[in-house]
Amino acid sequence: MLDKNFVRKKLLEFLEEDIGHRDITTDSLDTDRYIEAYMIAKEEGVLAGIEFAKEVYNLVGGCKLENFVKDGASIKKGDILAIVYGSGKSILKAERLSLNIVQRLSGIATLTNKYVEKIKDTGVKLLDTRKTTPGFRAFEKYAVKVGGGDNHRFALYDMVMIKDNHIALAGSITEAVNQIKKKVSPMVKIEVEVSNFDQLEEALKNPVDVIMLDNMSAEDVKKAVKLINKSKLVEVSGNITIENIRDYALAGPDFISTGAVIHSAKWLDISLKFK
Repeated sequence: MLDKNFVRKKLLEFLEEDIGHRDITTDSLDTDRYIEAYMIAKEEGVLAGIEFAKEVYNLVGGCKLENFVKDGASIKKGDILAIVYGSGKSILKAERLSLNIVQRLSGIATLTNKYVEKIKDTGVKLLDTRKTTPGFRAFEKYAVKVGGGDNHRFALYDMVMIKDNHIALAGSITEAVNQIKKKVSPMVKIEVEVSNFDQLEEALKNPVDVIMLDNMSAEDVKKAVKLINKSKLVEVSGNITIENIRDYALAGPDFISTGAVIHSAKWLDISLKFK
């Protein structure tokens, strides 16, 4: 689970975005009463984000969510995931945000799990990328973990990744590595992206920890892995799909990364129904 103070701060920002100074529809109702509502799955998948939804209701106040299933659980159509009870007006104010979070994160966890299932017997780890929704990255990366994947670097500050444009800016892989090694701690891992065998040969001559094979065919990845011969960790990325991920995993890398598990994940269909 993410840091509670971080989550609370972000959820308050989300509520401010959605409610602002008032819910003009709900606040204009003359009556309020005790309500019970059920969060129901309308399709199968992997649940993620239910604790965040619970906190949304806590922050709105006047209502509470009690969940029957936990994040990471497999759910099917018709499953009752949680009950929300309390002030009907409060429930209405929290409804959309809570559902948005659970639907979005459950969609990511579900798609991630499908990718992981394809390669679970190969020993290759599935990683996400920085292709995330601005402001929502921590939640989306959390959902990847719930779905059985692993997180790549969180942001630009936590590891060195020398990509094609860095190489173009510095002039070569060697020059980029030399310049960076002078300014970062020896404890910081360095990864370099290569897209052909000439770049691979140059990368192998440099003190880097990870080589990313970008947009190579599965057959070329197999050849590259043999050339690297376990001297560096190997990551594969670029044009990874649910249909070809197993072919890439069988080529022998340590990691496969794809942004698709986040940016291409379909929201899981989940609804809230008043009793």
